[in-house]
Amino acid sequence: MKIQSFPSLSNPDADILLLGTMPGAQSLAMNQYYGHPRNHFWKLLHTIFEEELSTDYNQKKEMLQRNKIAVWDVLQACERKGSLDSAIMKEVPNDFAGFLAEHPNIKLIAFNGQKAAAFYKKYVGLSKGYTFVTLPSTSPANAGKSFEQKLKEWEVIKSLR
Repeated sequence: MKIQSFPSLSNPDADILLLGTMPGAQSLAMNQYYGHPRNHFWKLLHTIFEEELSTDYNQKKEMLQRNKIAVWDVLQACERKGSLDSAIMKEVPNDFAGFLAEHPNIKLIAFNGQKAAAFYKKYVGLSKGYTFVTLPSTSPANAGKSFEQKLKEWEVIKSLR
């Protein structure tokens, strides 16, 4: 099935760009980034930036803006059955040249999982002027790491800015 990603959640003053691969089925159905209730993404960010965790999507987006964080996906479209990144085929990347030109303060690009990093390297490349870090996937499919283990690795986004 052909699926489309969401527009970025960003403001021109963002200095961190967090990149996933492609929203999962539940996120697409909810029309929200990281909508699966067992995905650790929002809990990680709220913990790292010492913000109260909310279930309200608009409040989550406001938290991103306050902390100058942009969220997007490496892929703009693809074909995939289910939600696993390993099932992605016929992928189309997002326009990073345009996005990064519109967001000149971004210095840190962090990948939410190995697949996001691999697709970015394949279609965009690791250009100078940015710090790149690949973090453990926040997906519930990444059950090999606990929330606490993921948090320890994700905390680098605060210190690298």
